[in-house]
Amino acid sequence: MNEGARQRRIEVTPEDAGTRLDQWLARVDALSRTRAQKLIDQGVVRVDGRVRPARYRLKAGQHVQWHHPPAEPTTLVAQQQVEFSIVYEDEELAVIDKPAGLVVHPAPGHAEGTLVNGLVARLDGLSEVGGVQRPGLVHRLDRDTSGLLVVAKTDAAHHALTDQLRDHTLRRVYRAICWGRPLPEEGEIDAPLDRHPRDRKRRGVVPGGKEALTHYWTEELLEGATLLRLRLSTGRTHQIRVHLAHLGHPVLGDLLYGGGERRLKGADPRHRPFLKAALGAIGRQALHAAELAFHHPSGGTLLEFRSPLPDDFVAALDCLRSVES
Repeated sequence: MNEGARQRRIEVTPEDAGTRLDQWLARVDALSRTRAQKLIDQGVVRVDGRVRPARYRLKAGQHVQWHHPPAEPTTLVAQQQVEFSIVYEDEELAVIDKPAGLVVHPAPGHAEGTLVNGLVARLDGLSEVGGVQRPGLVHRLDRDTSGLLVVAKTDAAHHALTDQLRDHTLRRVYRAICWGRPLPEEGEIDAPLDRHPRDRKRRGVVPGGKEALTHYWTEELLEGATLLRLRLSTGRTHQIRVHLAHLGHPVLGDLLYGGGERRLKGADPRHRPFLKAALGAIGRQALHAAELAFHHPSGGTLLEFRSPLPDDFVAALDCLRSVES
């Protein structure tokens, strides 16, 4: 192992028995699947002391041990002009308030102008755990979702925050406007998620998929819509968006999961003017990462952050509030 690299060792739980090694590693260390596969291919991941292929199915009680080799030289362009707010920063981490429309990390079609490009320019270092294209990222937000996320500046902080993410002690609360009125008015959505079988851009509720659990509460009843608070117990791609669509109440403005203007045809005629105005006001999915709480990697102090609703979200809410209410 390279000097200074942190060795990690985790026992496989009964719940994770049968999971592919690459899938398990990506989840517990908050990595992309590609990054997890690369670590396995490099031979730095061992199961009970043995190198196993990415497709290897884990057994309960086995111990997986791995470390991260030094990162390759970054090719990321530092871009000071990328707009976002730093709401907290210290030597180990930073909490970011991301505006809607900002892509989090470079990807095909978005080589520059991402949050990561801005972080490289404005922070004095980022963890290397996530690889050269995703430095510092402990979790992510979709491009058109606004709100809070935490980034790690050191590898030790990254691992500590990833552990909290895995143990569900890193608390993430969202606010969303959804179509219609979910019943019951509060509850949980427990439905496994994976890639949609016919559309790789989408996720779907798939039997045998990855565990996904979302808690929701009704905050305000609106004209043909509802303002919800939602808390994630897991962090799957598009989780809230897919879960609400699965309930039949997609996020307002979410074109990918049936929350766009086409849905007006099935709405109560009395509500259509309100809904149409709200869609025009926000122009994106009405989803905002409003609250974030976690224990600081050094000392364990509980840090809590709140982000006010952005102007476009407030405008959509105003459109959906009856004059008589």
